[in-house]
Amino acid sequence: MDELFRMSASEAVARLKRGDVSPVELIDAAAKRIAAIEPQVNALPTLCLDRARERAKAIPALAKSGASDRPGWLAGLPVAIKDLNDVAGVRTTYGSPIFADHVPRDSDLVTRTLEASGALVIAKSNTPEFGAGANTFNEVFGKTLNPWNTALTCGGSSGGSAVALATGEVWLASGSDLGGSLRTPASFCSVVGLRPTPGRVAHGPKSMAFDTMSVDGPMGRDVRDTALMLDAMSGTSAYDPLSIEPPAVSFQAAVAAARPPRRVAYSADLGGITPVEREVRAVTSAAALRLVELGTKVEDATPDFTGFNEAFQVIRAFKFAADRKPLLDTHRDKLKPEVIWNIEKGLKLTALDIGRAEYLRGALVKRMAEFFETYDLLLCPAAIVPPFDVNVRYLGELDGHTFDSYIDWVGITYAITVTSCPAISVPCGFTADGRPIGMQIVAAPRQEAKLLAAAALFEDTLALARLPMDPKAPAPTR
Repeated sequence: MDELFRMSASEAVARLKRGDVSPVELIDAAAKRIAAIEPQVNALPTLCLDRARERAKAIPALAKSGASDRPGWLAGLPVAIKDLNDVAGVRTTYGSPIFADHVPRDSDLVTRTLEASGALVIAKSNTPEFGAGANTFNEVFGKTLNPWNTALTCGGSSGGSAVALATGEVWLASGSDLGGSLRTPASFCSVVGLRPTPGRVAHGPKSMAFDTMSVDGPMGRDVRDTALMLDAMSGTSAYDPLSIEPPAVSFQAAVAAARPPRRVAYSADLGGITPVEREVRAVTSAAALRLVELGTKVEDATPDFTGFNEAFQVIRAFKFAADRKPLLDTHRDKLKPEVIWNIEKGLKLTALDIGRAEYLRGALVKRMAEFFETYDLLLCPAAIVPPFDVNVRYLGELDGHTFDSYIDWVGITYAITVTSCPAISVPCGFTADGRPIGMQIVAAPRQEAKLLAAAALFEDTLALARLPMDPKAPAPTR
């Protein structure tokens, strides 16, 4: 029992299917691990273990209904759900004091899809307020700490999920991504986070049903576990008009049949769109070249990202104003300053501003499509720096470059957001002082199978697996 938390999600599901272990045994193993780890990291502030135990009773009937025929059948595997996603009857705060006591009556689509696939939700993972910002802290639950060094940030906004995976509190966890919220914490915690093509994972119901910037996606300790969770999350819903049918061949099968990509591009800074810390450049460059061992041609190249920043900032601000203006009117005193700034930025936009942003985005999508006619994949760092002091709200400067806002320092991920391309963060190394570094791998839209297959081969080549881990306190200062 004490070692069950060390299994991969894929192994745990296989054992559940064989009857070698029961869902309740896994819930109990997770509960024990959470009790030991949570005081050190604060990743899963809300638990719903009794709800999971009760729902475990329905797993056999659910399996007999035909659900177990799905490639993503999880057979009673405990998972964590990000605290931006509603779970019926479970405290869901969105990281905001405005919703500190909120308990939704119904689950959202992500939760419902996972539960229909045999997942058992045992906890809500911590997130910054409304997922805004790439450092996981809020006024409800406080800071989530990086297990590689608990003085550092775990990234955000899916930071709680990343930490829970790295430390073995859960086997799989959900995340969401607007500007890099799946990819940055994956990089900072040495786990895997996949931002899918919009529509790959049905989400909502949402008032802005045609939003293509925010997506939900899977996080795992390795690529194969992440493919398993994407199979479990994929599907269509009338509540999400952008949702697309799962592929005929499962993502797990695509990974199992992986062949090395023929030709990939690597860029340390996507053509100079952002500064990148020296050690991050060195580690990601060396890791990208390891693909040569597979027979892959690796070239220094990048699409033209002209206009990405304006397009992202305008569309993001428009989204904040549309979604959060009522809260600004009624609860301004409870909103963090970064959220207020983003809402007010959106309220100042004109129709011409929004139209220009969409035109810039359309031009970038065209250039990306042309780029992928030559290259199978694009590789670049998943974060421009390693994890930094958790008490620093966001990175304000790097190598003499001052960032204009709290979100600008993750431009290397939100440049990809604008394109609607799927992207995955895969661990690729460590700094000299042991801080994780991740590689962002990007494919053409709807090519998650190709992306996951290549990411698995990349992961196998580097052979970095060190998880799950016990949290590490910072070294004492002399």
